[in-house]
Amino acid sequence: LKHWNISFAGCGFRSIYHLGALSCILERVPRLVHGASKICGASSGCLVAAALTVGIPMGEFIVFVKLLLLCLLRAVQDILLEKLPADAHLRASGKLCVSLTRLSDRQNVLVSEFDSREELIQALLCSCFFPVYCGFIPPSYHGVHYMDGALSNNLPLFEQRNTITVAPFSGESDICPREGTFNFFEVHYGNVSIQVNTGNVHRICTSFLPPGPESPSRRCRMDKTLVGKMVGGRA
Repeated sequence: LKHWNISFAGCGFRSIYHLGALSCILERVPRLVHGASKICGASSGCLVAAALTVGIPMGEFIVFVKLLLLCLLRAVQDILLEKLPADAHLRASGKLCVSLTRLSDRQNVLVSEFDSREELIQALLCSCFFPVYCGFIPPSYHGVHYMDGALSNNLPLFEQRNTITVAPFSGESDICPREGTFNFFEVHYGNVSIQVNTGNVHRICTSFLPPGPESPSRRCRMDKTLVGKMVGGRA
């Protein structure tokens, strides 16, 4: 492929899967990430996409995402204000694609241009706002209220054949966990294919449960190993 995109599904606290996947990809085929035309994400997936797009070094990147996974929305805003570089909006414009769900009509909106660092942060906060769980009044972007992008499109640009999709649920995404047995039954949530099995039931439930202090590192190592086997098998 001459041009391709990468899209990270939103998955709450299961986003640690993305860290394991990225660690493996950056070790084995870094061009897959660095050469992508657009890096997309919804909900927690957009935080991973944003960190990649603005060029946070991998060591800091892992700490950055782990901190975000352990925080609620207000703390996420504080971390973004502290960690994103002053020119983050310039680096992200045209490269980062954030999925938002408009509150008024539940329609999906994709945002790729940002006039300021504050505007970029606001778009990320809107995409991460899960109603009730994060509060009752959604944040606004350009004066319009938006909520969790996963509610309308959890894999931005998934419909394009050149988009590499990453999700922590076993299904039809390009990079995802693989179950030991084939499953005919699946559901689709925000364009993410999710097989009906006990593994995914556990993954969905833990998406809403903050991990313990040691859990993110352990999950990251496990997911890196699993993705490594998958990438090695396809090479």
